[in-house]
Amino acid sequence: MEFSFRPKLLDTLPGYGRGLLVADISSGLTVGVLALPLAMAFAIASGAPPSAGIWTAIVAGFLISALGGSRVQIGGPTGAFIPIVYGIVATYGMQNLLIATMIAGALLVAMSLARMGNLIRYIPVSVVIGFTNGIAVVIFLSQIKDFLGLKIDKVPAEFFGRIETLLAHAHTIHWPTVALSVASLAVLLSYNRLAQKFTLLRRAPGPLAVLIVGTLATAFFGLADHGIETIGSRFGGIPQSVPPIALPTLSLDALGKLISPAIAIALLGAIESLLSARVADSLIEDRHDPNQELMAQGVANLVAPLFGGFAATGAIARTATNVRTGGRTPVAGMVHAIVLLIVVLAAAPLAAHIPLASLSAIVVVVSINMGEWHEFRELRRYSLNYRTTLLVTFFLTVVFDLTLAVEIGMVLASLFFIYRMADLTRLERVPLEDFYGVESLSRPDGSRRIVAYRVFGALFFAAVGKLEALLHENAEHPDVLILDMEKVISIDTTGLDVLQSLQRNLDKRGSTLILCDLNAQPRSIVERSGFAGTVGEDNVCGNLTEALIRAQQVRPHAGRIAYA
Repeated sequence: MEFSFRPKLLDTLPGYGRGLLVADISSGLTVGVLALPLAMAFAIASGAPPSAGIWTAIVAGFLISALGGSRVQIGGPTGAFIPIVYGIVATYGMQNLLIATMIAGALLVAMSLARMGNLIRYIPVSVVIGFTNGIAVVIFLSQIKDFLGLKIDKVPAEFFGRIETLLAHAHTIHWPTVALSVASLAVLLSYNRLAQKFTLLRRAPGPLAVLIVGTLATAFFGLADHGIETIGSRFGGIPQSVPPIALPTLSLDALGKLISPAIAIALLGAIESLLSARVADSLIEDRHDPNQELMAQGVANLVAPLFGGFAATGAIARTATNVRTGGRTPVAGMVHAIVLLIVVLAAAPLAAHIPLASLSAIVVVVSINMGEWHEFRELRRYSLNYRTTLLVTFFLTVVFDLTLAVEIGMVLASLFFIYRMADLTRLERVPLEDFYGVESLSRPDGSRRIVAYRVFGALFFAAVGKLEALLHENAEHPDVLILDMEKVISIDTTGLDVLQSLQRNLDKRGSTLILCDLNAQPRSIVERSGFAGTVGEDNVCGNLTEALIRAQQVRPHAGRIAYA
């Protein structure tokens, strides 16, 4: 089935009226105001200028809503990208970050066209929780410098280098910055309780309130003169104009090195956007189109770098805010992007007074909220396999990088799954004399011996050893070996090869293999491979009763039949 390009926006336009428009505009205004401090904070934490975060939210946010497969998804820069983006900027520079983002966009478009949207759901929850919590820790560590006002020119992206640098400069802590950071953090953490007491606070999101108060305090009390860094002192402010559309400078030497980071951006973007869309589905009782969503994410990441933006994806917190404030169609997300554009064009000079300490506190709260910390407390309830996968993924995300963590996490989860499936595959001896009411006969010379086994599970490469053991277990070598396959759900080519080897060994000894009760997939591979003809069409029976009747007919010998 080919991919059909159809944004959710087209589905919402029929019947779209004044009521929906008012609700979407109201929600878009709220989310746009919330997105402003987050976009700047995420950009700065990623090692990029704040304007890059804003234009990412404007361009990518508009395209994700206009072209996406969810009715209420809000797109833009997110905290999850901070470790990846910071590492790219620190190692390769801003221009190469833009190129890596565009490569990731192309990969997302390819994933959409290949209809891989549903495959993202196959990533185990242990891996998702592991790297999510790991990213939260990395984001928290990335904010220590600005939160404490440490005098460090450049913090290394690598974990051990980062820790060593932070410890080496701990004596440079700037107490006025710490005071502003702690005050901002305290307000953010208690904002919901304060909003319940003071109605006025309910009209503004916590990050925006902290941003406004921190900016006013910095401007009126001259805090910048006391060494507190602001957007103006570090970045020179935010341009009050639309950036010119330009392709990033391409370096062929760096292109090959950017493939791995680009894959990480694409993978994380796909996972986070589809997780956000699923959360949104549960809030509005709708169903998103995962492939259309990947298409929108891909286009957004291809276009945003042309305006100086970087990696974007669906943002769970902003999407949930959109739903809570009444947004029900993609128009709300498009309005949120337009609101950000108006703010930049009208009030960009005011951003010069925004203290980095307040933005740092906002990102710290994001890192605290994005981590599923309760999962660590509940680990004891889960299996060793689950705990190992989650903790290894978490550790590798924190100490090394997300790409390696997901790769190793997926390998571990796959190996544990293979082991578990192999462990569930088993063979049981069928007591034929009891089942058919036949007396157990001793086996005098010349008698025949029929042995039956019932196979459970899947005959695949990790479980074939149990089938290979059949000949060794039957030291007397049966004349007829029946395998009841009713409980076999699948056979792969390795399992088929072992069946063929078993048949050949039995044939050399003058014995016969009979298969019965084959399900659809096992029967299909047995017939397509020609094994049914090799073992004999008459020796592939419908059930165990037919197999026993057939066992008494094949290879007649003198003597009695002994049911084993």
